Amino acid sequence: MSETQQLLQRKADATPRGVGVMCNFFVERAKNAELWDTEGRRYIDFAGGIGVLNTGHLHDKVQAAVAAQLEKFSHTCYQVVPYESYIRVAEQLNTLAPGAFAKKSAFFTTGAEAVENAIKIARAATGRSGVIAFGGGFHGRTMMGMALTGKVAPYKIGFGPFPAEIYHAVFPNALYGVSVADSIASIEKLFKYDIEASRVAAIIYEPVQGEGGFYAAPNEWVRELRRLCDAHGIVMIADEVQAGFARTGKFFASEHYDTAPDLITTAKSLAGGFPLSAVVGRAEIMDAPAPGGLGGTYAGNPLALAAAEAVISAISEEKLLERANRLGDALKEKLHGLKKSVPQIADVRGLGAMIAVEFNQADGSGADVDFTKKVQAKALEAGLLLLTCGVNYNVVRFLFPLTIEDAVFDEALAILEAAIKA
Repeated sequence: MSETQQLLQRKADATPRGVGVMCNFFVERAKNAELWDTEGRRYIDFAGGIGVLNTGHLHDKVQAAVAAQLEKFSHTCYQVVPYESYIRVAEQLNTLAPGAFAKKSAFFTTGAEAVENAIKIARAATGRSGVIAFGGGFHGRTMMGMALTGKVAPYKIGFGPFPAEIYHAVFPNALYGVSVADSIASIEKLFKYDIEASRVAAIIYEPVQGEGGFYAAPNEWVRELRRLCDAHGIVMIADEVQAGFARTGKFFASEHYDTAPDLITTAKSLAGGFPLSAVVGRAEIMDAPAPGGLGGTYAGNPLALAAAEAVISAISEEKLLERANRLGDALKEKLHGLKKSVPQIADVRGLGAMIAVEFNQADGSGADVDFTKKVQAKALEAGLLLLTCGVNYNVVRFLFPLTIEDAVFDEALAILEAAIKA
């Protein structure tokens, strides 16, 4: 029995099946956009730990910053003994986040935790309880996160009941005939049939839906959300856990729009692989919870904050916003070129380097899940890690490090082309 087979058996014996795992091998080491398994095989990583590694595996700046922090202290709990790095990174996020208003930031550990706290903050600020989210949205695996998530399988099956007063409207999707007007009308129907607007604390949306299929919100729609929120005193929350930190060619995805949300949640690539999340937003809303209402034992971990400072520096110094746009354009050009010979390609879309390709039946009759799975499997066989997503499971999403070397990127595109053609 090989080392990998032994590890797979130990995994089956020691860990629950509910923790789904894509790969049947185990990582030994990784650097930038490449990783090697325990048997020495090399892979190009276009998954990025599900969008966590915009600055790659073990970026030199991140590695050095965390090592330096380890020479000082690893934990005190910020709520017991505070430290300056928490304030410094908060100041940076407050400056970088869109919106011409005073902002404050609070740190947590996971994306779901940031979402939970954004809802808490909105409820405290408004004195209301209702929350509106959208079909296809993903907001985490906690009870509130699952309630907000607009996708049942696999996230909600067997886990209910969920927190009350969570409502779902439809997300605009031109590919499937859902217009901006249709989406706004579905919110108005909630106000008419399910909950009066004066009891809604927040509307939460993803500027680019992640798990839902990398559908970008139209600018007109975001303006309409802002209008509705302003008209009814509702807190507007942009969930940028996956879309933030340079992935879309802007530091925050909300910068693509001409109106700013009240609160933004961020995590994943915020700290280059270390567990850190944040809520950043309007100072008066952020100040609504009473002292002790926000926090967490590990919230704002000093090692992760050191990593975040290094990530922010790397994005600026290495011009990763420009690189995200350049790499994304090259990937889209490759996929558009394949449409002529691959009728299953129904759509190629994305902002910056947050790109997806959607596969339908060759006759256009609906989602082609089998084709999508085969593309992923063929790519993996050839050493390229890809992730799928979408409510219909027919989308391949691309989350490669923005620091990927040009030669490695070109190699990956060649593998991708061969996998799609195969």
